[in-house]
Amino acid sequence: MSVKSDNFKRISENRIKKINELISKLHNLNNPSFYESTNEQIDSMFEEIQNELDKQKEIFAKEKNKEKKKVRL
Repeated sequence: MSVKSDNFKRISENRIKKINELISKLHNLNNPSFYESTNEQIDSMFEEIQNELDKQKEIFAKEKNKEKKKVRL
């Protein structure tokens, strides 16, 4: 494996772990002793998260397409 591939694997694993830990902490907001929310607020929260995930996935896809075009030339 190349150094760049190794770096990607190492860094992405660390970032995914951190992101998943933060996402799991959202559950704490579900404690009615401390928080109150509406279904709309909850839907909005998850929609924002999903929108950012979709945006980042699109960025990755665009970059991969650029790489494929460079390889063909």
